[in-house]
Amino acid sequence: MATENSTLRKADSSLTMEKLPRTIHLVPLDTIDGFDVRPGFYDINGATAIPGGVNFTVYSHGATAIELLLFHRGAAEPFAVLPFPRRYRIGNVYSMIVFKLNIEEFEYAYRVDGPYEPEKGKLFDKSKYLLDPYAKAVTGQSRWGDSSPRGQHYKARVVKDDFDWGDLAAPLIPMEDLIIYELHVRGFTKDSSSGVENPGTFAGLMEKLPYLKSLGVNAIELMPIFEFDEMQDYREVDGQKLYNYWGYSTVSFFAPNTSYAAGTEFNREGTELKKLILACHQQGMEVYLDVVFNHTAEGNERGPFFSFKGFDNNIYYLLTPDGKYYNFSGCGNTLNCNHPIVHQMIMNCLRYWVTTYRVDGFRFDLASILGRNEDGSPMIKPPLLQAMAFDPILGDVKLIAEAWDAGGLYQVGSFPSWNRWAEWNGRYRDDMRRYLKGDEGFAQAAALRMIGSWDMYGQSGRKNASVNFITCHDGFTLWDLYNYNEKHNLKNGWNNTDGANDNNSWNCGAEGECGDPGINALRRRMCRNAFALLMCSRGTPMFLAGDEFSNTQFGNNNAYCQDNITSWLDWTLLEKNRDMFAFCQYMIRFRKEHRVLRANVSDGCWGHPDVSFYGVNGPCGSFSPYDRYVGVLFTGGERGAGPQAVYVASNAWWEELTVRLPELPASACWTLAADTWEEGAPSSPRQMSGGFVIRPRSVMVFVGR
Repeated sequence: MATENSTLRKADSSLTMEKLPRTIHLVPLDTIDGFDVRPGFYDINGATAIPGGVNFTVYSHGATAIELLLFHRGAAEPFAVLPFPRRYRIGNVYSMIVFKLNIEEFEYAYRVDGPYEPEKGKLFDKSKYLLDPYAKAVTGQSRWGDSSPRGQHYKARVVKDDFDWGDLAAPLIPMEDLIIYELHVRGFTKDSSSGVENPGTFAGLMEKLPYLKSLGVNAIELMPIFEFDEMQDYREVDGQKLYNYWGYSTVSFFAPNTSYAAGTEFNREGTELKKLILACHQQGMEVYLDVVFNHTAEGNERGPFFSFKGFDNNIYYLLTPDGKYYNFSGCGNTLNCNHPIVHQMIMNCLRYWVTTYRVDGFRFDLASILGRNEDGSPMIKPPLLQAMAFDPILGDVKLIAEAWDAGGLYQVGSFPSWNRWAEWNGRYRDDMRRYLKGDEGFAQAAALRMIGSWDMYGQSGRKNASVNFITCHDGFTLWDLYNYNEKHNLKNGWNNTDGANDNNSWNCGAEGECGDPGINALRRRMCRNAFALLMCSRGTPMFLAGDEFSNTQFGNNNAYCQDNITSWLDWTLLEKNRDMFAFCQYMIRFRKEHRVLRANVSDGCWGHPDVSFYGVNGPCGSFSPYDRYVGVLFTGGERGAGPQAVYVASNAWWEELTVRLPELPASACWTLAADTWEEGAPSSPRQMSGGFVIRPRSVMVFVGR
């Protein structure tokens, strides 16, 4: 019985030994270039090790012939070329078993022949080496910054998956209870100040899990870890090397970025990532991948040609009537996501990461593209999004949409969801930023964002749809948000024309770092204000790695190419800004202890509804355009826990205000739990009654007891 359980634990979405005929290697039908071959398993995509050989399956709708190329490790030219015999093709699928192949001794690619008709989008070129769209590992990528030629030289490896996940189940944390921490695998530990043994890697991140556990986060969202080419658009500006650092340009959807592994994992690629995910689960943390299914690294007609263009360019990409590339991604091309072939590949990919890597969720970059038709128009019920919502394998997986794209489609609040999808709430970010810096007319919007954006999601009955954030990788860090009025992106080499201009930031009186104690105290308080309101808002909070200790990007709000201290976390700031860390740690714990902040637990208590708004003088149905004070009362009662009440008071005005507290029954009283006017975490709660004075530009949080 123990043996059976062990086998089941090691099984994944690829072909398992139990499914294979034991005598398959005894009946080869043909010999090609010295190898015994026979027709393969047509419904198993990619290259899969089987007893006695390797099964290769690939498909193309428009190809007339396909060749399998075998290379010695690191070689530029193949040592064997194996054309797929015509009878090895069923429909548009080519499948062949090649016997007596040791997976550790070769790499592979394809050559595909067919019509070259650019005006129809057909670009078949039998001279090109093509990377398998289902490649589980890509060669030549394991050393970050390697400037050797890519593109034509991409090859794949066969990966043996025998990782033992043990008996640990996935955490399955409800959306309302999540604290999401967005990070870049390389930048999180690359700087020497991180103190890890393996900086810039999955292993380095694993060394920091105790830190994340102590902070209180229970979900990490990894910026792209699919194989990408950091040398794409490589440049040098003023002696600084600029890379495709963020990685939002996929080379292979099924392969992990091998340069993020501390060691070389020949034919075991992904093992270190699996160890990281397992360690996260052991700590009670979930792992989400930021995935880029909106475009690929092949770009437009001037871009490289290494995979999808050569297999079926007119199927994989959205093309204009004259064969050019639609560019709803802003990166040269757009994946044709709702074409059945691409739809199938994306679904297979997501299932693969869930079954083989035990990933807990996905954040979809520019997700509105996933809902576009083949002519680029938005669809009412996109088949791909609906399939994700109802797929059995993805049933427990978090699906989070960045609900807009570079083509102008903005669907925050209206993303097709089937009550299954959550969204990055860009309106939360924008409204809260403007309210916090004191802009006129944003009190009502801020109050609505704090109660879960009821105006956006409540009418449709969508629950836990809002992922609230004030900062993310794209834009200013939290510290920079209150250090800079303008972006400072000159080091990116685009004359400061890149990056967003509508940052809704405020430098508190001086641009950039300064020595004025008053300005710096205000900046620290503004950061505490933002974090406190984020943790006291319904919806799922997310924040950027390093915000908890005031990490800076020196005013760069588009650090996509900065593989240096601009993007790397400076861990010396953790000690310097220990008070900020302690405050964030406290507010995360406070949120976890008060469920009324996270969800509607009842219809209210003590005569108050579930949520209600308060002005300076008491209850109010709405706020005027001139209000800069917002009070939000959350109440409820859970069985066995008794009544709960949390009152969040925020003053975005530059003067102090005298405010009345909401009324409680004689048996209860208010306790001050947090005051951002003070540095660090609160020392001890203080009982309050009647009224209170809230200082300029500060937040106070009270608990009814």
